[in-house]
Amino acid sequence: MKAVDYVIACRALLIAACIGLVGPVFAQESILRIGSDAIDITTLDPHRTAVSEEKGLISMIFGGLVRFPPGSADPEKIEGDLAESWQASADGLTWTFKLRHGVQFHRNYGEVNAEDVVYSLMRAADPKRSSFSSTFEPVKEVSALDSHTVRIQLKAPVPSLLGLVANYHGGMVVSRKADQDLKDAFKLKPVGFGPFEFVEHQKQREVVLKAHDKYFRGKPKIERIVYRFIPSEAVRGLAFATGELDLVAGQRDQRWVQRARLWAPPKDQSSVKVDVFGPGEFRTLMLNRRIKPLDDPRVREAVARAVDVQELVHFVGADIVKPGRSVIPPGYAGEVDVGPKFPYNVGKSKALLTEAGYANGITLRAVVSSTASQLSVMDVVQKQLKRAGINLTMDVVEHAAYHAQIRKDVSAIVFYGAARFPVADSYLTEFYHSRSEIGAPTQVTNFSHCNAADKEIDAARATPNAAARSSLWRVAQVKINADLCAIPLFDLQQVWARRGALDYGVPLEGAMNLFPPINEKSTLKK
Repeated sequence: MKAVDYVIACRALLIAACIGLVGPVFAQESILRIGSDAIDITTLDPHRTAVSEEKGLISMIFGGLVRFPPGSADPEKIEGDLAESWQASADGLTWTFKLRHGVQFHRNYGEVNAEDVVYSLMRAADPKRSSFSSTFEPVKEVSALDSHTVRIQLKAPVPSLLGLVANYHGGMVVSRKADQDLKDAFKLKPVGFGPFEFVEHQKQREVVLKAHDKYFRGKPKIERIVYRFIPSEAVRGLAFATGELDLVAGQRDQRWVQRARLWAPPKDQSSVKVDVFGPGEFRTLMLNRRIKPLDDPRVREAVARAVDVQELVHFVGADIVKPGRSVIPPGYAGEVDVGPKFPYNVGKSKALLTEAGYANGITLRAVVSSTASQLSVMDVVQKQLKRAGINLTMDVVEHAAYHAQIRKDVSAIVFYGAARFPVADSYLTEFYHSRSEIGAPTQVTNFSHCNAADKEIDAARATPNAAARSSLWRVAQVKINADLCAIPLFDLQQVWARRGALDYGVPLEGAMNLFPPINEKSTLKK
């Protein structure tokens, strides 16, 4: 080993010991040790967080009326969770769900009933309590017909009502009593009915979960989960390589994947597994027209033509990205490859700036997360823009601060990655409808203040005709592309490494909550 490598390894091991990675092994208990790249969490309220690093924990604590089966992100495979059956009226406006009997909340908060479901869905629809309220705009009323029957009435049909009430974002069911008892403390003492129960949160150190003894599908085989915050890639990698972690968040680039695969000894390649799975988080550059000179469409086009998407794809790694064709992520129902297109052309970019009165170039500010998957890409984007005379000043902040600042309209360009329920409506509504723009009462993630296709988005939601809906989604994408609300880059897949001893208990084809499917069937052999 080179001297410098030895010093780095020793320093990383010392840090690992200081933050508590090196500790006793509890042979009597099955403990899954997870290394996250987050610094900490801000909330475990499922109706509030839009942060990828928090979704994994939430997916183990909560459930919905229906669910994506563990290991799947396919809407066609949605199955009952709290609901054992459901029925829709012929016009698609009334849905009735029959609930399972005997499903128990954590911490002795009692049986889950229809009133909890009504409370949860109305909470998710309330902009004062939910980050996903705009997606519940079509909901007219949610009512309990009896203790185990819920009726949802819609103002108009929606592309997928089941997606709205699945174990994802606003569809998560919370304990009404716990939320009312704990009030603001609920966000860090969550109560759901999922396979794992919250135990404690140590700030900037870890979150601990334990198996839910009364989980209706059976007590999980893994008894305890320690979810550690380790933002340092060096420390996280060393802790995994030395056996202190069983599952780690990977750096989403080709080089990391190749390095991680070398952690397995040559004689036992099965001892380390690298999982690359979807849905990806669709990486997009949102252009904030509220900030001059991006209010000028010529300047927005100049920025678009200065970004070389193919260079970015090559930089990150073709095996873990899918290039974007539209403002809708690749593979979503309703996503189409439409124009107009604004291909990379530095000369054209400079000419557009000159035409707009900026022959000497422009300076734009961007708030950028310090996470490796964001910062490394934005470093490349910054260099690309520089070629066209566009100076990008990057304010690099830790990830939680990034999320807070971009919601204050201070960033001219917002580099954002997200995954949503895989139909066009979810992305169009949350990212490109004026109801969702930053500053609106129902703000979500419309950082560009785009309103080019409000009419088509609303009409697509209202029509019961699938062909008409697809046609309206197509027109919406054309209008949003033409207005240059955003520059679609690529769909970035999830990357995790695990010990061969960790068996998810299900095949991993995808995960809507962007986290490996740790569930009641998962096992860990020590």
